[in-house]
Amino acid sequence: MELNMKHYQFFQNTDCEYFPCHKGIPAEDFNCLFCYCPLYALGEGCGGNCAYTEKGVKDCSGCVFPHRRENYAAVLERFPELAALAKKREDSHGL
Repeated sequence: MELNMKHYQFFQNTDCEYFPCHKGIPAEDFNCLFCYCPLYALGEGCGGNCAYTEKGVKDCSGCVFPHRRENYAAVLERFPELAALAKKREDSHGL
């Protein structure tokens, strides 16, 4: 683990039947912390390598961005955008 990295920034579940679920990252650097990507809701603006199926469903199978050990801070930096999306939804629904 990198010297400046905190333990809470990296997690692996090597017992998972899908580990590693994406190719392109050495197993020892594969971060499972963001197993379900928090940036999914940002659509094409997520910053990852996503595609859309013919039915319009976002396909992240080609993306490794949230699983790279060094991208923890980059994921967290995007949370204000997610909060803004949630607020926009709440405002539009009168919540």
